[in-house]
Amino acid sequence: MRLANKRVIVTGGGSGFGAGIARKFAAEGAHVQVVDINLAAAEAIATEIGGTALACDVADGASVNALAHTVLADGPLDILVNNAGVTHMPSALEDVSEEDFDRVYNVNMKSVFLLARAFVPHFKERKAGVILNVASTAGISPRPRLNWYNASKGWMITATKTMAVELAPEGIRVNAINPVAGETPLLKSFMGEDTPEMRAKFLATIPMGRFSTPEDMGNAACFLCSDEASMITGIAMEVDGGRCI
Repeated sequence: MRLANKRVIVTGGGSGFGAGIARKFAAEGAHVQVVDINLAAAEAIATEIGGTALACDVADGASVNALAHTVLADGPLDILVNNAGVTHMPSALEDVSEEDFDRVYNVNMKSVFLLARAFVPHFKERKAGVILNVASTAGISPRPRLNWYNASKGWMITATKTMAVELAPEGIRVNAINPVAGETPLLKSFMGEDTPEMRAKFLATIPMGRFSTPEDMGNAACFLCSDEASMITGIAMEVDGGRCI
């Protein structure tokens, strides 16, 4: 029960790594607000773990402000997990459409700004709070043909470090986790096509020989957001089976 009585937001919590984080946090005693643009998906996870489902478009300022109003009206928030993310299909960097670029920018990057703007003042007021950003090994060891996704995750890692430096005097910790590709709805988009050959090609780059799982992310996230990690801030923990060695 490392997160007993903690109130948590997990964005993109309706599937994939977000769902794994939500499940682990609930098992450790947290009350989880499962936030997703797909309310039905959020409701399914929230029902499973005894949490609360909330719809939000994390790339839209008005939607994020409405989320903050709803959450904080019910009490203080302890932990914010920025997990929502998207990618573009593998493509030469100059062939990615402006629409796809904007979507990656807005969901992967702008959302971190919007959620910080909405919740950091609350954390400052309490002199406590934890923010966890779900970045990626793509931000450290980028794969070709995923250029703008890679760049967005590199941005998130840098944002994590600068947020940590600025917010540490306020009692707020900020960390990131860097998963490798996993069994999530984004896997097919990373690979371009989900075939045994393409999976084998991806797995060959991971020394431990398997994809990340939602459970892997939940375990790492739980540690970094717990009081056991009270002296840890500004790191981007690789949860990648050795991919970045």
